[in-house]
Amino acid sequence: MIELRGKPVAEKLDKDSTGLMAEYGVIPVLAILRVGQRSDDLAYERGIMRRFDNAGARVVVKELPEDVSQEDFDKVFDELNEDPGINAILVMRPLPKTLSIDHAKDTIDPGKDVDLMNPAHMSGILEGKKDAYAPCTAAAVIEILDYYGIDTTGKKAAVIGRSLVIGKPVSLLLINRNATVTVCHTKTVNTESICKDADIIVTAAGRAGILTADFVRPGQVVIDVGMNVDDDGNLVGDAVYGDIAGIAEAITPVPGGVGAVTTSILLKYTTENAVRMKK
Repeated sequence: MIELRGKPVAEKLDKDSTGLMAEYGVIPVLAILRVGQRSDDLAYERGIMRRFDNAGARVVVKELPEDVSQEDFDKVFDELNEDPGINAILVMRPLPKTLSIDHAKDTIDPGKDVDLMNPAHMSGILEGKKDAYAPCTAAAVIEILDYYGIDTTGKKAAVIGRSLVIGKPVSLLLINRNATVTVCHTKTVNTESICKDADIIVTAAGRAGILTADFVRPGQVVIDVGMNVDDDGNLVGDAVYGDIAGIAEAITPVPGGVGAVTTSILLKYTTENAVRMKK
């Protein structure tokens, strides 16, 4: 079994980003807008801050209480959106049910939308443009496959999850790389057999332990996008790692897999935006 660790992939991406910073003399600045203190949000935020700090970039965190009003949430977002010193904005999602993302989604500066919050910005992926931005986590999946030389052409891929953040965009990216993709979700019948028939499984359900040994067979590649916290406070993926690692040909660990690369994609996008804004 091959463990598809994210660290070497991230190091390669970070080297490219720091090279751009040095070449253009920029210090990229990312703003994180977070409501409340969800454990998975905080884990992601800590990873981002470590990545940016190590690269010499900056992160500004705006934390709002869970009972923040829609008006106040939108006001803070607008301040970040209009601030010329901010190169990129990341809104931690999902938001509490009392808040709507619509204003932020509809008004975000396209140049600061590093996680493609506005679906209209994903048109480049739909058109198959090679230089189009994809949501960071979806892009991280492709970077891992590329780094480890896993060819997707002609392969069957099963994607568990259909969110705009991961499931749908990663499906499009795989299609653009000539894979045949089946998207599974809560209403899918026979998800287990669909996954067993696939060459590549990307699980992005956000439910710990949803992908068990019953879903896999020898020879498969499993990319676990899940970031969940178990009852003991440990960060775990969607896959039951210990069981699946003994069957599949390759699998990403959690932590240490996709999440490590996601923060490097975020650094890459923020750096490129800083360069564009300087030009």
